[in-house]
Parts: sequence; structure tokens; C-alpha cells
Amino acid sequence: MKTPLYFISDIHLKLQTNPEEINRREKLYRLLNLIRETGGTCFFVGDLFDFYFEYPNLIPKAYSDFYQQVFEMKKEGIEIHFMVGNHDYWVKGFITDELMNKVYFDDTTLEINGKKFYITHGDGLLSWDYGYRLLKKVIRSKFFIWMFRWFHPTLAYKIANSISRSGRHYTHNEDFNEDVRIEIQNVANTHFDNGFDYMICGHYHLGEMFTLNKGKLAVLGDWFHKPSYAVFDGEDLKLVPWEHNA
Repeated sequence: MKTPLYFISDIHLKLQTNPEEINRREKLYRLLNLIRETGGTCFFVGDLFDFYFEYPNLIPKAYSDFYQQVFEMKKEGIEIHFMVGNHDYWVKGFITDELMNKVYFDDTTLEINGKKFYITHGDGLLSWDYGYRLLKKVIRSKFFIWMFRWFHPTLAYKIANSISRSGRHYTHNEDFNEDVRIEIQNVANTHFDNGFDYMICGHYHLGEMFTLNKGKLAVLGDWFHKPSYAVFDGEDLKLVPWEHNA
């Protein structure tokens, strides 16, 4: 895996485009152009799409401009890695075999230049998330996916649009955010005690970096309120707020 290594999460590309969505995509594509200029690797850490469900012979056309961006990046030697999130788990051959260089369906680890990374989308990570962890098992089950695939795509995407409200409710109160910070730092410290140097986490939309006793934790921001990315230059990891640069 080539450096610099960029980590981006919670973009939530939407099925319906409007001026706000177009502006968000343009901001993202400016970052992708930067990655093309520097070379290296781009790692999407879940919830790249607000909803993605792939049928055997059908993919969502709303993301065609993004597909083109990725194909152009790959032509220029950029590796594209994708960890599925809670909004875009239901991928098939187009994503796994054609669009991305590698797809991860669970947490993963990497070692680059002697530095060990623990990478997670983060959904279900909180100790009190009992209900979601049960839901996660259901909606990722083969039976659920088989059943949902019987819906006509137009109906399936309509259901998805009615359920997903990304960008409207991801600003939590500070007490909740502080509880999240404490929980994720405890998880990160466990990984650091096991020899990891960095932990990358999405899902919680904080856009914050924490330097702990034995390593660094990056909790990536979302692309509605806190667009950001983490970058490993081969020696160190830092978090960059993208709205300051674009």
C-alpha cells in the first residue's frame, strides 16, 4: 500500500441530487484531485454512500459521477480501498471486483512503514449500543439481503430515502459527544496496548484527533458538518479539516 495514505469517512453520497449535494460532491472531488496529484492510497472508511444496494445487473445510477472519478484515479495508479458502513453494506461484484481495489466487510488492520493501524467504521462500537448490534446482525444477514432483493429497485430506493435522513440529525449534544469520546478512547487504548500505533474510526462524525499515551486516534468527520480526512505521510498521522482548504 502506497503513501501518502488518505482516510475519508461518512460522505453519504445521496441518491437525489440538489444544489447542496452538488456542492458537497464538488468539495469531495477537489480532495480526490489532490490525492491524484500526490499519489498514494485512498481509503473510504464506511458510509461512502447514503444508501447502496446492488442487484445482479443493476447499480445506482445516481453515483455515476463518483464512479468515473474512481476509475480515473485508478488509471493514474491510485489504490482505492473501501470499508463498508452501516449505510452501504449491501455491495456486490461491481464494487468488489470493478470499482474498488479492495473491499472490507469488517474491521481491518494494516502495517505500513512499521506503523500498525486498526481501522473500523465504528458502528456498534459503543458499549450501550445493544439494540443496534442486534439490528446489524439482522440487516447484514443473507436472509435479509435475499428478501430485500425481491423488492423492485424503484421501491427499494424509495424505502431507503424515507429511512435515511443523513445530514439532518448528526449534530448531537455535547454530553453525548463526550460519552462517545470516552468510549472510543477506551477502545483505542486497548488496541494500543496490543501494539497498534493508530486507530481510524468513522461513524461518529466528530472530526477530531486524540493523542493518547501510546498512539493516535482519528475520529473522522462527516461531509455535512465537519468535512475532514486523516493522512499518513509515511511517518506520522494527522487530521486535516477540509473545509479550510476548499
